[in-house]
Amino acid sequence: MIVADAVGGVLAAAGAEVVFGVVGSGNFHVTNALVRHGARFVAARHEGGAATMADAYARMSGKLAVVSVHQGPGFTNALTGLAEAAKSRTPMVVLAGEATDARSNFAMDQDAVARAVGAVPMRAGDPGTAGQDALEAFRIAVEERRTVLLNLPLDVQAAAAGESWERLERAAGRLRDRPSPVPVDALPEEVAALGRLLMASRRPVFVAGRGARRARRELEELAELVGALLATSAVARGLFRGSPWDLDVSGGFATPLAAELIRDADLVVGWGCGLNMWTTRHGALIGPEAKVVQVDLERAAVGRYVPADLGVVGDVARVARQVRDVVEPSGPREERGYRSAVVAGRVREEGRWRAVPYTDEGGDGRIDPRTLTIGLDDLLPDERLVSTDSGNFMGYPAMMLDVPDEEGFCFTQAFQAVGLGLATAIGAAVARPDRLPVAALGDGGALMSAAELETVVRLGLPMLVVVYDDEAYGAEVHHFGPHGHPLDTVRFPPADLAAIARGHGFDAVTVTEPADLAGVAGWLTGPRDRPLLVHAKVTRERPSWWLEEAFRGH
Repeated sequence: MIVADAVGGVLAAAGAEVVFGVVGSGNFHVTNALVRHGARFVAARHEGGAATMADAYARMSGKLAVVSVHQGPGFTNALTGLAEAAKSRTPMVVLAGEATDARSNFAMDQDAVARAVGAVPMRAGDPGTAGQDALEAFRIAVEERRTVLLNLPLDVQAAAAGESWERLERAAGRLRDRPSPVPVDALPEEVAALGRLLMASRRPVFVAGRGARRARRELEELAELVGALLATSAVARGLFRGSPWDLDVSGGFATPLAAELIRDADLVVGWGCGLNMWTTRHGALIGPEAKVVQVDLERAAVGRYVPADLGVVGDVARVARQVRDVVEPSGPREERGYRSAVVAGRVREEGRWRAVPYTDEGGDGRIDPRTLTIGLDDLLPDERLVSTDSGNFMGYPAMMLDVPDEEGFCFTQAFQAVGLGLATAIGAAVARPDRLPVAALGDGGALMSAAELETVVRLGLPMLVVVYDDEAYGAEVHHFGPHGHPLDTVRFPPADLAAIARGHGFDAVTVTEPADLAGVAGWLTGPRDRPLLVHAKVTRERPSWWLEEAFRGH
């Protein structure tokens, strides 16, 4: 057995179920070894797409993702997706061939590049320990929630493995069967301090982030005791769906009502949430007299973006239970804290963006993106999984396409890269084949990632791809245009995106007015044996509301 076979085999034995990648000579054997030992290989058309697919898969499955790429350019092609995953603390192992001969065209310092984007570089550099190195990369990725680059030197890959396969397999089994980490309890004094703040608060708001995604019950129970309203960061959207106190997303995507109520809070508690500039609108959603608390697994996360009056280190669900045991509710349940009949009525009537009145600006062959998105929301089944790219358009699908729960939204935006949306939707769909995958893209991101349209067709995904086409990089148009700058570099001639999609095997419809959505309705009621691309020619006269908010922070 050569080292490449041992590395691939031991990762599969440890529990790596799905690997995404583009195969070249430097990762051919290790990828085939993964497949031979039971992993599913999903071939992307670009390494950047493979890394983003893996990131989305890990987010929506809760499992480790593996990426396999060629040395040198295969690795550098994956960097944007790798940076997004590293910034998001996504558990991922990237297997990359490595050229160690300085005369090779592929030679480069892959360690330094990985470190520069926040990944953990490792190397299987000794045939006698390569399998154990792979298991250690797996462990770090899972237990420390890190994105790990495992360099596989070409000469080492081809060498005879110096480890017993039986021993490696047993070690992999122990890693696979290792019990989940025991939830981290907070210090009693920190629990007591948070309890006192909650009992003294008249208007508490909980903002839950990615670290709270599986703690809904515990947070709702505590919120009921203290009368807190409930909101999320964008990545945790849907966590409190169905609650009468759900404000949806805090930050740039917040509805006018959510922004008002969060801004008026006297206590904001971030649960597994960084409270970064987007979640707080550059701090504007934190009232001048409000106390701020952060609950996180890492002390270093507390106060990173906004000053925190209290940091509580521990597992979100565990801490919520601990605090629940020390608070003493006062007053009738329906009138505690921020909760009242008046607030409940306002949340019910004003708590979603589609309930906010607007003037439809469609016409002359273009549809208002709000009208488009609300129309799609009415048509799509509830069991959907929405993934969105970055750009001026993205607030519309992110906020006006409702989701049933926190498993219905996949948001790879820690790096704010344009072009990741389609690959995000593919990875999410692989993780959750029970839901209708919806990819929302701008025309710029759609054309950047067009090669992965073939991947959607090849995988047989019943995906709906919606392209909001303003024939421009809209964020730049609206950022620089009002100041009189020339815009020729960020505007483009019309492109027939429906024809491009059909060329890859999609069904496609072009939408310029609400009546054109009949084509989407027909696809939804049919066999869905081919994915559908909606080429929506959207109005482009003004920036989206969230972009206007972002500009205020520049």
